[in-house]
This record gives sequence, structure tokens and C-alpha cells, in this order.
Amino acid sequence: MKRILATLFCLAFLSVTASAQETQPPKPEAKAPEAKETEALPSVDQIIDKLIESSGGKAAMEKITSRHIKGTFELPAMSASGSLEMHAKAPNKVAMIIDIPNFGVIQQAYDGKVAWENNPMAGMREITGAALAARKRDAEFYKETKLKELYKTLTVKGKQKVAEKDAYIVEAVPAEGSAEKMYFDVETGLLVRTDAEREGPEGMVSVEIYFENYKEVDGIKMPFTIRQVMPNMAILIKFDEIKHNVEIEDAKFAKPATP
Repeated sequence: MKRILATLFCLAFLSVTASAQETQPPKPEAKAPEAKETEALPSVDQIIDKLIESSGGKAAMEKITSRHIKGTFELPAMSASGSLEMHAKAPNKVAMIIDIPNFGVIQQAYDGKVAWENNPMAGMREITGAALAARKRDAEFYKETKLKELYKTLTVKGKQKVAEKDAYIVEAVPAEGSAEKMYFDVETGLLVRTDAEREGPEGMVSVEIYFENYKEVDGIKMPFTIRQVMPNMAILIKFDEIKHNVEIEDAKFAKPATP
């Protein structure tokens, strides 16, 4: 159960802001080498502009100010599953509730200033340092349009196959925390993968996030299936329902008062 808990901490926030196209499950052994240095590559600005346009456009994104998601998760290797619920509110508030049968409920949230989590094993704790900075970036509601604000540097590093399709690789270095890699489909411009490190109960965890089964919701593309791959674990997340512009009270994100 400790391994399940450690893995689930990687779920928070990473799956609620990305837009991409449908992909097939990754084949780690079939990774292609990065593009040759002599190959012409687009600029960061060109990649971001195409991402925003392909995702539905900035105007359509900014019409949405809140998001409510219901879904499930599976850990196939352990035959474990459960339900999850997410609340997100512009500009940067997000909360997640994970219900694990025979274990209990895990809560994680960022209220715009404070990040916290509560689980049956460790109780309540507040997130600090680089982990807090990562939660803040992941909680940005309009992340696609603010990548240049969220990261200190963005650098186009080359090209690589993702699910048999070429993707441009952008290295994103934040002011605090480790670098991330984002992969954008060469043809569509949409995000198809993200590599990142996130802190869990047992230390830093490297995670690859693949976006699948995208559907248009209120004019923008949203993932209904997300596959997170870690060194010894994989999680399959499926969203059953995504609703926009629903009323969400700020109390959903606030850290509960300590008795």
C-alpha cells in the first residue's frame, strides 16, 4: 500500500491543464534518437503559438474559468483501482480527492498560496520548497498560454518519436526545481508527452505523462485518458465527466484548520 500511496501523489495537478491529441500507448524500447543538430527546428514562440491555436485558441480557453472532473484510476500491476475527483479554478487553484477502497481518501490541493495534502497514512502536511513551486506551476489554469512566464528558460532540443509520431522536444527549466521536457506533435502542434520529477512520500519520482483519448469540451481539447509511467509503476487515469464554468467555492482548496 505504501507504493500505491507514493505513486498516487504524482497524480495531482499534472493531468488537469494539458491539451493534446489522441495517442497510442508508448513503446519505451522504440524511442528514436533526437533530431540531428543540422535539422531546422521551429522557435519556442512558433511551437507555443501552434499549441494554443491547435488547442482551441486563447479566446476559447479564457472563456473557461473553472473545471470539475470525475474519473477513475487503475494500477494494472497491482490490480488496484479507485475513483478521483478534481476541482480547478482560475487563475491557479486546484484540488484533488482520491478514494482508495480499503484504505481511505487522499486529499491534495493548492489554494493559490498554500499547497497541502492529507492522507490516512501520514495525516495532514503542508508542501514547501521546490515541491511547492511545482504545485504552483501545475495549478496554473491557463498553462498553455503562460509557459514563458512559468519557466525561466524554454529551449527547443530536437525531435523524437512519441507513439510513432514525430514530436519536437522543449526543455523547460523553472526558477526553482528540476527541468522538465515537453513533446509537441510536429504535424498538429499539440502536446503529446511531458517528462517531469515530482516529490512523493519516498522522495523524488520521475514520471512520463502520455495524453490519450482527447475530446473537445466547450471549444477546447481535453484528455479523457492519461497514462503516467514511472520506473516501476504505471497508472491509467480515465475521466468520465468534465464540466466547465461550474460554481466552485474557495473552501474546496483551503487547508482545513488544525484542531
